Amino acid sequence: MSQEQCDEGQVDLFLPQLTALPLRDQRETMERPFFSLSKRKRLKPIDYVSPDGKITVHVSANSEYGLATIYDLDILIYCASVLIEQKRRGSNDIPQTLHVVPYDMLKTLKRDVGGRAYDLLGNTLDRLQSTTVKTNIRSGDAVETTFSWIDSYSQIRDRSGQIRGMRITLAKWFYDGVLMDGGVLAIDPAYFALTGGRERWLYRVARKHAGGAGADGFAIAMPTLFEKSGAEGDYRRFKFEIAKIAKENGLPGYSLDLEIRREAEPLLRMTRRPQEASKERAARPPLPASRQAETAPPAPAPSIEFPRTGHIAHTAFGAIARANLPSPQRDHGMIGDEFRAFLRQREIAFDAPNITQIFATFCSKQRTAN
Repeated sequence: MSQEQCDEGQVDLFLPQLTALPLRDQRETMERPFFSLSKRKRLKPIDYVSPDGKITVHVSANSEYGLATIYDLDILIYCASVLIEQKRRGSNDIPQTLHVVPYDMLKTLKRDVGGRAYDLLGNTLDRLQSTTVKTNIRSGDAVETTFSWIDSYSQIRDRSGQIRGMRITLAKWFYDGVLMDGGVLAIDPAYFALTGGRERWLYRVARKHAGGAGADGFAIAMPTLFEKSGAEGDYRRFKFEIAKIAKENGLPGYSLDLEIRREAEPLLRMTRRPQEASKERAARPPLPASRQAETAPPAPAPSIEFPRTGHIAHTAFGAIARANLPSPQRDHGMIGDEFRAFLRQREIAFDAPNITQIFATFCSKQRTAN
């Protein structure tokens, strides 16, 4: 990583240009084990071979920084979103090196923007640059490509020493994958409120496979899911944790159901919540009249509802509270009661379509614990 001083003309390169950025995730990375699912430093490599033996993924760490994590992936999601926005605007020459305003990026990713946040951002970029990936996912067994997620980055400071911008040069493998036809999928901003690495990974698997799988969704055997996760620890522990996540059923836009089988390992079924399906249908061109009857959707239903009673700690809203309340955090049970009163006062439905975003904003404006 390099530090650069710059004059005011250079700083202007990093002035905000994107106000509301639709978020996009690179499709090929959404189900294979490319990232550590833990915040703890991981040095153990990830080795994955698909059941048919055709797809391989090997990810190795630098001993100083450890493997890039699924939380570090947020930066790549932001960069992918910037690239797609430039493509949407008709840019003829979309650069592999992006000029990024750190403050805007952190705000978009629902992260703290205090002084320590910039140090943590530097650590994230170090892991993305030092993690080495070898895979043939794009070319089959004919060609194996080796790369790091970013080729380089620089922090740009103004004359007062404040960080005003960053230059991030993306790996060509990732850059090409974002800009290829069908290379990205839209993701729900509520994804960034998920605090667990396994929850984040499951959302991305569900988004890729269940998004277009119809009413029955997508089902996968638990051992296969374990292999695709690249998670550390044993299978028994993984199965226990996934069962717990399925029981809480708090992923934005997607429902999880654990299907127990008598003589085989359980299946995890992922289905779009009805409202998520209706939003996707609204973005598509209308079907021919001859096919409308056979694809008639069920009546829309809310994707998630704020609990009308009880503590929120073990619900999806508990995770949102932990991610957005200022520290030291007040009791989450009290926050839940105050939010219910807020909804009633404002006559907002407990199952409003954007209830997760409303709650996240509510939490961010609360006072700290005494």
